[in-house]
Amino acid sequence: MNLPFNLQTKFQKSSRERGLTLLEITVVLALMMSLSSIVIFSISALNEWKKGRAAAESLKAVYLSQKSYLADHPSDNFADFEADDLIPYLPNRPGAMPSATGLEDESLTLNFNVMPPEFELTGSGYDPSNSTTDGLWDVGSL
Repeated sequence: MNLPFNLQTKFQKSSRERGLTLLEITVVLALMMSLSSIVIFSISALNEWKKGRAAAESLKAVYLSQKSYLADHPSDNFADFEADDLIPYLPNRPGAMPSATGLEDESLTLNFNVMPPEFELTGSGYDPSNSTTDGLWDVGSL
C-alpha cells in the first residue's frame, strides 16, 4: 500500500526524531553533574554551619550557667570555676559539660574559666568564622 507523499514524509520524519543524539545526551549529563556539584557544595556548607551553630548553643548554655552561678555566689571569681560548680546550672540538667567537634572532626576543649566561654583547639580559641559576634562557634552578642 502506497501512502500519499505528504503522509509518507511525515511518517519518516517522526520515526527519525524519536531518539536523542550523542550531543544532547552529553549536554544533559553535563548539566546534571553541574547541578549535583552545586547541591553537594551547599550541603557541606550547611553541615559546617550546623556544627558552628551547635557549638554556639553549647557555649550560650555554659555562659548562662556562669551568670546564674555568679548570681548565687557573687564573691566567687569566674577564673576559679570548676565543672562541678556549673553543671547544676546548665539548662535541662545534662549531667556533664557540653562538648563539640571542629570542622575537621577534631575534639575541642571547653574553656569555662573565661567569660564568655570558648572552645579551644591546642590552647587557643577556636572560631573558624573569624567573628566574635556572629553566633557561630561563639556566644555571639547576648
